[in-house]
Amino acid sequence: MAEVGEDVMPKDAKIVKELLKSMGVDDYEPRVVNQFLELWYRYVVDVLTDSHVYADHAGKSIIDSDDVKLAIQSKVNFSFSQPPPREVLLELARSRNKVPLPKSIAGLGIPLPPEQDTLINPNYQLAIPKRHNTQLPEETEEDEEAANGNSNHDQDRRNLSQGAQRVSFPLGSKQSR
Repeated sequence: MAEVGEDVMPKDAKIVKELLKSMGVDDYEPRVVNQFLELWYRYVVDVLTDSHVYADHAGKSIIDSDDVKLAIQSKVNFSFSQPPPREVLLELARSRNKVPLPKSIAGLGIPLPPEQDTLINPNYQLAIPKRHNTQLPEETEEDEEAANGNSNHDQDRRNLSQGAQRVSFPLGSKQSR
């Protein structure tokens, strides 16, 4: 039983439909045939264009079967890559399998790798200067500048070099308070 419009369908579209049917594909969108035809036509144009280039290079006025074969072989060589030989793959597998997997962390939920192997380590540092006096020092010009937002870069360096306390914390989502 022919579908509606089957008799007005181009010959190439009928061939594509028959190819799909022979491969066991019975259910597909009608646009699939057009996409295969576009791919088919583009491939043929590329092969014939390359064949023409090869014929010109050989000094021939017309394309012959050798030019077409060369163009197809060129397409195959650049479109598809061969996997490495079995021996190479086995050697790669042996060398990779020598490295033991990291120990799994037992617990509820999804097991995660150790913290040092992840990107969730603390990644921010804040230097808190140590105060040598337990009493509050009198305000100086530097303290007034810092309070006004004009912090002195040299004072910050001195605090860091005098052993300022460093606090690390991860950047994460803000928690509601």
